[in-house]
Formats: sequence, C-alpha cells, structure tokens
Amino acid sequence: MGFSITLSEMIILIASVILASAVSSCTMYMGNLVISDVSQNVNEMRRATYIKLKIAYATIESGHFVIYVKNTGSLPVSDYSSLDVYVGEYGKAQLYTYNNETLDPGCFNLTILGDDGDDVWDPGETAKINAYPNGTLTGAIFEAKIVPLRGIGDSYLFPPPPS
Repeated sequence: MGFSITLSEMIILIASVILASAVSSCTMYMGNLVISDVSQNVNEMRRATYIKLKIAYATIESGHFVIYVKNTGSLPVSDYSSLDVYVGEYGKAQLYTYNNETLDPGCFNLTILGDDGDDVWDPGETAKINAYPNGTLTGAIFEAKIVPLRGIGDSYLFPPPPS
C-alpha cells in the first residue's frame, strides 16, 4: 500500500513538472513573438522618420503654384508618384498628382535643383515643384502641403504675390 501511494505521487510529480515546463515554454514563445512584433513596429516607425521633407518657400508664378521643398531626411526619394501634393486657397487645397510629361491641370511636376544626374532626390537637395491648378487663382492666403508615402511631410502658408 505504501509503495502504490509513493508511485502515484511520483507519477503526479512527473506529470506536473512536464505540464509546468510546457506552460513555461509556451509562455516564453508567446513573449518572444510579442517582443519581435514590437521591435519590428519600432523599426518601421524609425525608418519612416528617415524621409523628411521641408517646404522652404511657395509662391504663384504665371498662373501656377511653385513650391521649393528640401529633403532634410537621411534617405533619398525616387518614387515621385508616391508624394501627395496639396495646394490651393487656405482650407480648400486640392490634391495634385505627379505627371512629369505634361502640364495638365490637377498635376504637378518636380525638378531637382542641382541634381547630380541620377534623377533621385538625395538628402540635402532641393526640389522645385510646379503645380498646375484647374482654374484661376483667387484668395488672400494659400496653403501648400507635401506628404510622402512613408515619412514626415510639411505644410506652408503663403500670400499671393503683389499685383
């Protein structure tokens, strides 16, 4: 009788150790998944701050908007179609899409000033953006906003040039 109680206690002890180690390993696995997920999100957010654009100046010339933007980040920008450019009267800015081939209304083109020939907007370089509106430009205050796909954009308020 004493032997069977000892044997059953030993079986219960071994089973509880196995169960505890299984729960512990599962907990460790899930903890590592959470840590990995958080680390990946932090790296994505950090990378997003590597692209940073700053509007230096904006005005109206010959019936279209001219915006000078500097790449103040640490990564180059090469896909200009992923840039969102909003320009117009304050509170009524319109989205302009990238089109470097024509001067169609509702489109913008981009020229890198002092480009080194690679057609990539490198850090420290300034780009001139020409945005062509659908109609005539009227208003007391205008706004320009540039938003990269991933990164930090900028906005700028400016008056029309004196007539």
